[in-house]
Amino acid sequence: MRRRLGRTIAALRRDRRAVAVVEFGLALPLMTMVAFTGAELTNYVTTKMRVSQLALHVADNAARIGTGTVLANKQITEAQINDLLTGAGLQGGRLDLYTHGRVILSSLEPVANPNPTNRFRIRWQRCRGAKVWPSSYGRAGDTNLTGITVGGQLATAPDDGALMFVEVAYNYQPLIARLFIPNGQITAVAAMTVRDQRDFGGGNNGIYNNENMVPSTC
Repeated sequence: MRRRLGRTIAALRRDRRAVAVVEFGLALPLMTMVAFTGAELTNYVTTKMRVSQLALHVADNAARIGTGTVLANKQITEAQINDLLTGAGLQGGRLDLYTHGRVILSSLEPVANPNPTNRFRIRWQRCRGAKVWPSSYGRAGDTNLTGITVGGQLATAPDDGALMFVEVAYNYQPLIARLFIPNGQITAVAAMTVRDQRDFGGGNNGIYNNENMVPSTC
């Protein structure tokens, strides 16, 4: 009996057929963790880039909107702003931007024209999104501002124009688990100077509401 047991043990020692399977089984958890982490980080970076592009898209379009002729300053309306914000949500696609995030559009304008004191105000602000996230740079009605500082750069508006400033905040939706992402909130900002001469005499701080739309107020 002992001799047979000894031969069995010796045979097991010489058998190398399952070594690769055992090694694979030991390495599988680590390999899976590395793969999941890589996939999650890739998705996070892609989402962050998309949010940044959305902020730039809204700022650029906000600087272009308006109706009028070449002989008259352009008027902007609540309907145009609503369309602009709706377009951002459609561009976000599967991000579901307004369920998990918030967009804030602000109009930074000089306090006077000409503006010898170089002071500015946030004349109006429009928001959309379920995320509770107030502006980090100011609110509608704020005045005596030197501008808006972003990334160490001071952004201001020309004496006869305005600066469209956009903030986007988004709660990252994990592909697998948020465990692999250190910060679940993504933020992005963008600013564009208004392209054409704009009519700032609208009934609601420079915004007309000829269509009787419900403003996307903050």
